[in-house]
Amino acid sequence: MSALLEVPSKSHIARLTMHSKTSTTHIWLNRLKHEFLLVLFTVLTVILACVDPQPWPRYQSWLQLPTLCGLLGLMIAIQGIRDSGLVQRIAGMLVARMHSLRGVGLLLVSMTAVLSMVLTNDVSLFLMVPLTLAIGSLSNLPVLRMAVLEALAVNAGSTLSPIGNPQNLLIWQHAQIPFFQFVAHLLPTAAVMFVLVAAVTWFWLPKERVALQANKLDGHAVSASLALLSIVALTMMVLMMQSGHAPLGALLLVVPFALFSWRTLACIDWLLMATFAMIFLGLGHFAALPVVDHMLGKIDFNQPLALYLSGIISSQLISNVPATVLLLNHAQDAMALAVAVNVGGFGIVIGSLANLIALRLAKQPHGMRLFHEVSVPFLLVCAALIYLVMHLLA
Repeated sequence: MSALLEVPSKSHIARLTMHSKTSTTHIWLNRLKHEFLLVLFTVLTVILACVDPQPWPRYQSWLQLPTLCGLLGLMIAIQGIRDSGLVQRIAGMLVARMHSLRGVGLLLVSMTAVLSMVLTNDVSLFLMVPLTLAIGSLSNLPVLRMAVLEALAVNAGSTLSPIGNPQNLLIWQHAQIPFFQFVAHLLPTAAVMFVLVAAVTWFWLPKERVALQANKLDGHAVSASLALLSIVALTMMVLMMQSGHAPLGALLLVVPFALFSWRTLACIDWLLMATFAMIFLGLGHFAALPVVDHMLGKIDFNQPLALYLSGIISSQLISNVPATVLLLNHAQDAMALAVAVNVGGFGIVIGSLANLIALRLAKQPHGMRLFHEVSVPFLLVCAALIYLVMHLLA
């Protein structure tokens, strides 16, 4: 009895505390092993800051705080929709009416592409990938393949619209051309992209019928209050982003969710936010280096092929939005640049940051490897076909 009532010694408490801290540190270190993009771009950012130190306002401009706040707001709203059970309910209704995996795949890819034209590429992914995960939990749909296909689809669909992605918005504002003229110019490019995505979807998905897990099809409770809050939050966030008030929008979302659904905030992928911040800082600084500007000065951007290849290659190196900023003042033909940087969204995962969003939302093992096995060949075929089509239409 006396042993049960024995008070732990200070040394014992210290050992327990040390063990707890060691376990927490081990968990974080183990997680960081899987965050190689975060580590890579953090190292790049630190090296560039040491080699080429810049005043703080430049780092602030590279950080792209409005974009980060917009991303955070979208993540909060979509996580709320997932937590409410609404996505699972919609998934059950949708998959119960489909018969083949290829049919489901084409439907999801088409929805992703169409939504990206109106709601931008990242918003489209935040809506469609969780829906795909929910469908995968109810059926034999290969979730990772669909996440890769939706990343390709969102790049294809957003290409058509001036507001579909950040690079199009930059070029549209710079070129000062009418909305539908922009759409008409990008239509052949977007059409080739989408036909290729549809073809890959058809031949890559299994030729099987949808096999439902009946025990998971029904019974998904829906929190009406959380669903309503999240839908209103998503709508408000999109409107705030389009009006240039993303930081205020994110703040207005954090407060109600902290009060009424703090578990939603706890589920946010904060390491993804850190990864984007380091990518913006590292690539922004890299693109601003004098040696990069000197190299660009040697390229004849009046040559269509030179501009086309420059847009694609630079997108593979620094992502297509920084590539657009880098090349916009050098390119005489802004619409030709739009074609190039949108094609450059395929290939390497950082070609478009939407690719990274799709993979992180899917949270599937070996996602990066499978993505590159499909996306890199897709880029090579797509780039050649689109250049041929544009040459024939010129």
